[in-house]
Amino acid sequence: MEVKKLVGAREALSVVKDNDTVAISGFNLSTSPEYLIEELFAMYKETGHPNNLFIISDTLPGVPDRGIDKVFAELYEDKDQNFIRGTLMPFIGWSPALMKMTLENRIEVYSYAIGTTSYWFREVASGRPGLITKVGLGTFLDPRIDGGASNELGKEKKTCKVELMEIDGEEWLRYQAPTPDVTLVRGTTADMDGNVSMEEEPFYGTVLNMAQAAKSQPNPGTTIVQVKYTARKDTIPTRDVVVPAPLIDYIVVSPDDDKYHRLSGSYITDPRMSGQVKTEKTKELESLLPTPKKIRDRIAAGRILIETMRLAAKLKKPLFGNLGIGIPVYVSWLAGEFGYSDMLALTVEPGPVGGIALVGGDFGVSISPSAIIPMPDMFTNYEGGIIDFASLGFMEIDPKGNVNPSYSPVRVSGPGGFPVISAGSPRTFFAGGFTAGKFDIDADNGKLTINQDGNILKFNDEVVKIVFSGPQAAKSGKEIIYVTERAVFGLDEDGLILQEVAPGVDVDKDILAKMSFKPKVANKLEEMPACLFYKDLAPLKEYTDKILSDAGIL
Repeated sequence: MEVKKLVGAREALSVVKDNDTVAISGFNLSTSPEYLIEELFAMYKETGHPNNLFIISDTLPGVPDRGIDKVFAELYEDKDQNFIRGTLMPFIGWSPALMKMTLENRIEVYSYAIGTTSYWFREVASGRPGLITKVGLGTFLDPRIDGGASNELGKEKKTCKVELMEIDGEEWLRYQAPTPDVTLVRGTTADMDGNVSMEEEPFYGTVLNMAQAAKSQPNPGTTIVQVKYTARKDTIPTRDVVVPAPLIDYIVVSPDDDKYHRLSGSYITDPRMSGQVKTEKTKELESLLPTPKKIRDRIAAGRILIETMRLAAKLKKPLFGNLGIGIPVYVSWLAGEFGYSDMLALTVEPGPVGGIALVGGDFGVSISPSAIIPMPDMFTNYEGGIIDFASLGFMEIDPKGNVNPSYSPVRVSGPGGFPVISAGSPRTFFAGGFTAGKFDIDADNGKLTINQDGNILKFNDEVVKIVFSGPQAAKSGKEIIYVTERAVFGLDEDGLILQEVAPGVDVDKDILAKMSFKPKVANKLEEMPACLFYKDLAPLKEYTDKILSDAGIL
């Protein structure tokens, strides 16, 4: 019997009922079904239905003024809206309107880590009682703190909740959320049976597992896919099918690719990003890498580069790793400048391995990656400690080595992939400026000069939100360092340890006086390598070249 699956958006979306839980794929605009999002909201505005929805995403299906943020911007202006009652979004930093609604307690908001949410879809699709993991212990995700709730309404309603468990004498967390009644996903092509391929998408994300979650027992729901093209029955090559036909109920074709089906924030489509075409690394491509505009940031990135090259020399192999946003992204630029790109097999959370990772509204996408894997599998590399290292940014650090990467009293960004990457990686190199605010820092001739220091302390007695647990990392035997332009700290079970200082700084005046607590100081306080403190990069290159040549790598 032939079942009609290719329909208009309104016909497909008519299955969404009041009070439903709706899952929507999307890592920024990538794999985000914008057309379905806008049409669902248009139905509500015209008829008042569907309403009281709970929305779950594997990341955030939008960027400022696009996708889900466009919806929240309108909802923010409507104080009486009842379209969305709550949401689980791992990262809301690209939705200014949702951040404001969170802070004003307008809807219930929860933010699990990206990897946790992505894997949760796979677990509930398998009929398991949520996701059980150690990720989040000792952080705001721990039920003894916030339990993943991003505002007071979330703490009160507990639509999504985290439970503390004990297995074989060890603490674990169980993450729970409502199973989707309807899932909205995106692919590139669907045939008339409903088989879906993703050949022009920049990655697979969690699309397959989200479709499975909607169809799982005991209450199977509906999956709607937005595509660019349709194909005749049984004409998509078998190995290109990402979501098989039995998981798809309705196919909706996007009427305007530029408006509703963009590859990322800046690109409509690009075969280099979907893995269809691989280009050589050229200066033109490498120019897309962010370059540090401040010598402070270059110093910290250089110190991380030294650490990674020491690790490569020790392991005698290219490193499998992850570089987070902020100062760590400059490590990739330095590696390219020095000819070390082949020494770093870098990953991006939604699935690309290698290539040149883009930033901003294009974050998550890479030019000419060597491989692309599903997002839950990428996070297995992080949580399982399969990667060799990660370097992540920080906003605040406390005496115990706890890290807040992005939260402030007026900004609720969500944790993104940070909790899983930092908890799972066997080695994490945090990087950031020592202070924040207006500063004037220079370096040359092997010394650091602080002409004007930032007036905002970043090493504080308490952090706004614990997103990385120092005590948990120390207990697990992780190798952790915290790098700034003037000091490097280590971590043990007692907390932070000052291990290195920049040549030219006064430890009491420039470091300890700019911290709200006094850290332990190593018995032998080392100087940071002088090669970092020159305007020219040549001394740093000579230093790292020697590390690799002494190991027989270069």
